[in-house]
Amino acid sequence: MMHDETLDSAFQQAMVASALYAVGQPPQPIGLHQLGEAAAAPGLLWVGLKDPTPDLLHAIGAQLRLPERALEEIITLHRRPKIIEYDGLTLLVAITVEVTEERPSFGDTQMLIGPGYLLTIRRHAQGTHQMLRSLLAESPEFLGRGGDFVASALLDLLVDRYVQALGHMEARVESLEHQFLLRGFQEKDIRHLYRLRRDLLRIQTAISPLVEICRRLARVETRNIDSDSRVYFGEVADRIQRVIEGFAGLREALVFAFEASMMISQMQQTDITRKLAAWAAILAVPTAVAGIYGMNFHDMPELSWAYGYPAMLLGTGSACGWLYWKFRQIKWL
Repeated sequence: MMHDETLDSAFQQAMVASALYAVGQPPQPIGLHQLGEAAAAPGLLWVGLKDPTPDLLHAIGAQLRLPERALEEIITLHRRPKIIEYDGLTLLVAITVEVTEERPSFGDTQMLIGPGYLLTIRRHAQGTHQMLRSLLAESPEFLGRGGDFVASALLDLLVDRYVQALGHMEARVESLEHQFLLRGFQEKDIRHLYRLRRDLLRIQTAISPLVEICRRLARVETRNIDSDSRVYFGEVADRIQRVIEGFAGLREALVFAFEASMMISQMQQTDITRKLAAWAAILAVPTAVAGIYGMNFHDMPELSWAYGYPAMLLGTGSACGWLYWKFRQIKWL
């Protein structure tokens, strides 16, 4: 008795919603120990959980008569999208992406499509499925399409959040490019650019397998996906592909910005090198003259000439001025 009370308490804590949707009737709340009967009743049983415990999942598995392999999979936290088919069941795993405090956070949403029911499990994800539940309650014609259609609608909802994440990351990339145009890249900006590009790669790697999964569900005949629902999975696959291309485009923009900063830095270094070389050539003239007169030879005719010193200064200054003018012409100074 105490164990049942503990499970009921855990079910209430982890349960987002547990309802039986039937045509012509309002959603009927379903408790933990009524899941088996509700799954066999007319309509669609949708059980939504958030961060459930393994004991609770075992109890739900007993009610829905889930195979042991399916239980092991839904208890495990997944890092990559995947699809597994069992006898009469299809497990679909999607990775959630949410941008918080300018960094992406990842979670997973598992959808177990069974005969007459849909079990969804969210872990480390803040976004809810309430909008879809409201649509399901207000549109009875959706109920006849089964849990596979609701799963496709859930995937479409996840793609909407991918688009939101893409918008956040695009704003960050544009801000970084704006800083580059205003003042160039500093050392801390290079670190920021690298971290941002790595975040984009993590997002792209996390969601890209979902394209092939949705296309498989759209093209390959399976026992748990109705033919009328396959077209929706195909549309979801196309949307995810466009989002992935958007993330890839942002990565390319960052690569271009980094290469542009390197080119500008090299040009600045080349310009500095030219200026130093030009000034070194100009200063070499008085250095050479001073070296000649510093040798202290006895027979130097200009030493006894009254205008020798002014003539030497004038000649040295003229040579330096001519070199400065030439370097200015070729834009080295």
